[in-house]
Amino acid sequence: MNETKEVRRQEEVVIRFSGDSGDGMQLTGTIFSELSAVYGNSIATFPDYPAEIRAPQGTLGGVSGFQVHIGTNPVYTPGDFADVLVAMNPAALKVNINHIRKDSLIIIDSDSFQQSDLEKALFKTLDPIKELGLNPDRVLSAPISTMVKDSVKELKLDNKAALRCKNMFSLGIVCWLFDRPLEHAIDFINHRFAKKELIRQANIKALNDGYDYAHNTHASVGTTYHVAGQQQEPGFYMDMSGNKATALGFIAAAEKSGLQLFLGSYPITPATDILHELAKHKSLNVITVQAEDEISGICTAIGASFGGKLAITSTSGPGLALKSEALGLCVMAELPLVLIDVQRGGPSTGMPTKSEQTDLMQALYGRNGESPLVVLSAKSTADCFRAAYDAAKIALEHMTPVILLTDAFTANGSVAWKIPEYEKFPAIKPNYVKNYKGTEPWKPYFRDEKTLVRYWAIPGDEGFQHRLGGLEKDNLTSAISTNPENHQLMVNKRQQKIRNIADYIDPLEVEGDKDADLLVVGWGGTYGHLHEAVESMRLNGKKVAHAHFRFINPLPKNTEKVLRSYKKVVVAEQNTGQFASYLRGCFPGFSPLQYNRVEGQPFNVGLLIEEFTKMMEE
Repeated sequence: MNETKEVRRQEEVVIRFSGDSGDGMQLTGTIFSELSAVYGNSIATFPDYPAEIRAPQGTLGGVSGFQVHIGTNPVYTPGDFADVLVAMNPAALKVNINHIRKDSLIIIDSDSFQQSDLEKALFKTLDPIKELGLNPDRVLSAPISTMVKDSVKELKLDNKAALRCKNMFSLGIVCWLFDRPLEHAIDFINHRFAKKELIRQANIKALNDGYDYAHNTHASVGTTYHVAGQQQEPGFYMDMSGNKATALGFIAAAEKSGLQLFLGSYPITPATDILHELAKHKSLNVITVQAEDEISGICTAIGASFGGKLAITSTSGPGLALKSEALGLCVMAELPLVLIDVQRGGPSTGMPTKSEQTDLMQALYGRNGESPLVVLSAKSTADCFRAAYDAAKIALEHMTPVILLTDAFTANGSVAWKIPEYEKFPAIKPNYVKNYKGTEPWKPYFRDEKTLVRYWAIPGDEGFQHRLGGLEKDNLTSAISTNPENHQLMVNKRQQKIRNIADYIDPLEVEGDKDADLLVVGWGGTYGHLHEAVESMRLNGKKVAHAHFRFINPLPKNTEKVLRSYKKVVVAEQNTGQFASYLRGCFPGFSPLQYNRVEGQPFNVGLLIEEFTKMMEE
């Protein structure tokens, strides 16, 4: 036993939990994240799980991971490399070898490192530590499976059920390493398994015994970590995922607008959690419909919009393509609708559980005819709430479909989120037909002269019976029209209506040096990585700035002025250059540099710094 205890005091630490899909690593990471948030740490998480429903146990393809970055000061990313890795089997160790630092502490279940386990993970020798070039002094090897079975023996669980508590035993070890009290974890388990008494008792017993094992042995490596908490801004906080924040943003918008919220959706990874979350809130007058396919999902939402509801539809990846025809109908009918697209790896089925920014061009142009609509993106997990609220506000006030882009990284990640004050949310005021002040009898395509927004008549409003559809309508009579001049006029008005929305959105903000030698441009969920890279470069004496876009169509009114104000501009995105190409088209002569990665993984801050530095020196 190591009687000495080294305490590493650090401002930030990254922990990665990894094992088979059935080892409960997502749950373990979630509990530890909540523990750290309660302690006062800033957190950023990254669940990383396979697309297979259940790959063969112990194989490389079945490894599931959960990474959490905790810090005394605000953290913006889950971290590039882990300081502590919990690897429940050889496959988890091998898959994560490139995600750890050289001196990382590695915790393994020695019971799961038998010859058969090593062969399944494609190790060539019986010594995986030596084969991977790891420092054996930084490996905590413990017979976790054996100890867990002994721990819960008195509860008379079968072998399979007992081994499912391994994750709680390992969580107990990690809690000791980071000096985290167990009370909150126990509360979490009590709530999660309230209706499964034996499972509840077993998990709590395993958690306590894992903590005691680490304490009694000083975890063999004699090292603990201290990441001090910090007094947070007063308020109520929740452990919030991006998908849940998106759902709550829509609920807040429905409450503020006085409308009933309707979601028509079809389950698809990784957007399904939005449907799950909204389905829990019937008490708030939320209606959710799980349709038979993507097309039915959006069509039910269009019907709800015509009926006067705040209408939402959600999807991911190929689901956006399937909804494109109905989106065109919504553009032609000029009805309010929000389509939330949680981007994932493609094309086709692609990599359903991985994250990309590859749907941008489809969101902008993926419909037949001239069919402009609003496209905006959430820049972080926490921003998903406000992005959803803003998307609903714009849709309702400007009578247009809106595509809200998030991605698997922001949707599945979680943060300690301060609940905002509802009273301070901006008002939502749809352009109802009661606002019409003209002298002519009202027609469905009469508009506000300033904004060009169509007046919204709800079925049942006396004197405002009307029909909408996908055929072109006459500007004055609202009857079906194939007149060439009228079609040109209506195309122009629909386009100008979207352009006018730029008058109602915030200007583009620039962080960093005003006289920067390089402006880093990003959009969507890459904000945290780009922000961290830019701030690190500035601390090292580089003059760098960062502009991050939430609104993509229309762009903020000062976009061109900002982009042309810097010597060099690099557009960084997780695709092959879609936003860069879009900006070139919007501003002739603008020719930015590009940084592109399409790996299904978040950006690596270290690589960003390296590449941006090279660009500045060229």
